[in-house]
Amino acid sequence: MATIDDVGDRDGWRCWLCDKPVDGDMSVNDPRGPSIDARITKKKAKKKSKDVVERLAHRDCNTGKGNTEAVIEWGEDLFIVDPAVIIPSVERLTRKGGREAMGRCPTREDADAASEWLLDRLSRLEPSMSFETRIEPGGGQYLLILST
Repeated sequence: MATIDDVGDRDGWRCWLCDKPVDGDMSVNDPRGPSIDARITKKKAKKKSKDVVERLAHRDCNTGKGNTEAVIEWGEDLFIVDPAVIIPSVERLTRKGGREAMGRCPTREDADAASEWLLDRLSRLEPSMSFETRIEPGGGQYLLILST
């Protein structure tokens, strides 16, 4: 089992759930203090694997999530219609490859912003994977597609 410092250094001292900075000098008893979340993917849970991905999280983010599937929220400033749920989409791409439609945007600028945000977020969520986005116009909207 890794220490908080090991996991924090690896994750760049950012909470994997809310993507905000974590202060490693705060008390682990403080709600914004560091904690380690043992993330188990559905695939690993089905196999009953002992391999667990340890990720850095704020104590209150980790406690608030409890023993449920984590949800990564899209950025508040993004304009996306029918956004995909990020973690299951990423898990499918990690397992099978291919591409996933992540949402529709009303303008090219909105699609570019969503694409940039998503790639940045995924670089910390799944640092071992390399993702690409593509924006396809159609029907007066822009479809954001994520692929491996």
